[in-house]
Amino acid sequence: MNFIKASIQRYQLGSLLLLVLLLAVVLPLSLDIFRLNLVGKYLTYAFVAVGLVMVWGYGGVLSLGQGVFFGIGGYAMAMFLKLEASDPVSTKIQTTPGIPDFMDWNQITELPALWLPFKSLPLSLVLVVLAPMALAWLVSFAMFKRRVGGVYFAIITQAVALICTVLIIGQQGYTGGVNGMTDLKTMLGWDTRTDGAKYVLYYVCVGLLVASILLCRWIQTSKLGTLLLAMRDKEDRVRFSGYDVSNFKVFIFCLAAGLSGIGGAMFALQVGFMSPSFVGIVPSIEMVIFCAVGGRMSLVGAVYGALLVNAGKTLFSESFPDLWLFLMAGLFIGVTMAFPMGLAGVWEEKIRPWWKSRRQALRDAAVKPPPVATAPVAPTVPSQPEPTLPEGVGSQRA
Repeated sequence: MNFIKASIQRYQLGSLLLLVLLLAVVLPLSLDIFRLNLVGKYLTYAFVAVGLVMVWGYGGVLSLGQGVFFGIGGYAMAMFLKLEASDPVSTKIQTTPGIPDFMDWNQITELPALWLPFKSLPLSLVLVVLAPMALAWLVSFAMFKRRVGGVYFAIITQAVALICTVLIIGQQGYTGGVNGMTDLKTMLGWDTRTDGAKYVLYYVCVGLLVASILLCRWIQTSKLGTLLLAMRDKEDRVRFSGYDVSNFKVFIFCLAAGLSGIGGAMFALQVGFMSPSFVGIVPSIEMVIFCAVGGRMSLVGAVYGALLVNAGKTLFSESFPDLWLFLMAGLFIGVTMAFPMGLAGVWEEKIRPWWKSRRQALRDAAVKPPPVATAPVAPTVPSQPEPTLPEGVGSQRA
């Protein structure tokens, strides 16, 4: 029991336990399956936000192209699901049965070699993580070894996002083009569209997200986390101490890419499609906003940021279809100007100190002994000296 309590205090897992209680108990009991599926979709973006906490908040590297890794992970899972949905029986009306429908529309008569690994589910799951990390290593190794960072690296990641979007749309016969990959219905014969499957996928998403947070929290409390903070604040000093700063940046950038790929795969499973609209510059910037609103130094805060921002998008688009973009823009600007460290900063700087002082005041009031009641004492009247007569007056009366 003491070990569990010490671990919770060391890794600051109290807020994570509250998050697990909210996601695993409160929301499933209070929401219908449609809304719960929406929450599951929002949680897939939380993987990207958690990765941004590590690469931006701790590593000091702002990436504006995380949608690329989210999309690669999503496409890796969607390719497996699409191949399963394109069995020869289901596609017997096509010119070439056994291949995805968009390939048949583009006069492709044989499954490309790029698609062959995605016939296997275990290999597809491995590629969900390794494919985004491979691209992240290629980009980050080329940039960080040449000490390219700051705003220049952010612009380069935007360029990578634009290139990947154009590439996916242009290769319509291999990727589905602008429409993406649709009609993803089963995984190993298991129908993912049923209510029971949606509950299962939701809890799988929650479990993977909690595991990702624990992994990142372990890194933060290790020596590597200390070096990341030192590298963010005083990069030259860390370099002069004998550490290769570029290797740390490459590692943390690849870690964030792998987490984003997991989120993309869960998105494809829960939503049932994948398109290039999740790969470009705009979704990548939105993912940075999720992290900024929640707090770029808080793993749990990033999850809350992803949930709140996406819930706000859904609410505004339903209630104000003509104004919701302006409302969202005003919300983003207001939050980032009023709370530079996000919602987690408000908790740490305002609410938590007030709560501690309040608890201390109540504790002091409970420990302080009550005053002892005493009977009131009647005021004493000072005695008046007796008047003295002049000498000789008494003798005359006598």
